[in-house]
Amino acid sequence: MGDRRSFATMAMKGEEDMTWIATNTWGRPWRRAWSVTFVVLVTMLFAAPRWAAQTLRKGVSVELAVTHNALAMPDADKDGSLIVAVTHSGRAYLGIDPITPAALAEKRGLFSQAEEKLYIKADARTPYANIAEVLDAVRTAGVTAPNLLTAQHETPEPGKPVPPKGLEVLVGLPMPSRAESTVVQVLNSGERQPRLKINNEDIPWANFESRLRQLYQNHSEKAVLLNADGPLPFGNVVHVIDVCRSAGAKVFLVTPAT
Repeated sequence: MGDRRSFATMAMKGEEDMTWIATNTWGRPWRRAWSVTFVVLVTMLFAAPRWAAQTLRKGVSVELAVTHNALAMPDADKDGSLIVAVTHSGRAYLGIDPITPAALAEKRGLFSQAEEKLYIKADARTPYANIAEVLDAVRTAGVTAPNLLTAQHETPEPGKPVPPKGLEVLVGLPMPSRAESTVVQVLNSGERQPRLKINNEDIPWANFESRLRQLYQNHSEKAVLLNADGPLPFGNVVHVIDVCRSAGAKVFLVTPAT
């Protein structure tokens, strides 16, 4: 009986305290603070990175470049698929095992078994020179059309995984001649946004895609020879590739070995 009375007393006391907080001017800031805290906690619980919902199997963690025109590549998530990861620091992995570009170049037999389906999962922040070195290595091993895995802008439906997506690029010979293709240069400007050239003509980023489409109006073959400065973040290069793919062009990457 005593317990019931004490419980009732505590409940009444709690009600009085809540009433005081609701009516007292000093209590109102605390009430607002609790409301804001609750909203922040709910937001943190339900907000997730855009790439977190991708179904790509567990491997080396990287921050993928975000694209608009990537194609679905569900095979990248299958057991036995070959994925080369490049981290922000530039370290390369085959699957989850560290590997050097020189060792990658000796994997001709392994890559031929995969029918040249190789996926490169590279951090958008790493210098492009690190990716170019890996591309040269896999080209030596016989891979001419690697796929660059990317993150996407679309928000996935709750509970519905998004398959891996990416952009195919070409690194093998023969490459089209400069007369048969459009030469795109991505140059380090020393500023946040790199300098962009098409056929040695400076082009504003806002006009890049429209200029490409204009050049391709009377061309049945749409090929871009893309040459980018090594110090640039890989994400900048992926953005250019994404725009080229949107214009319907095949992208040949010019690397030091080519």
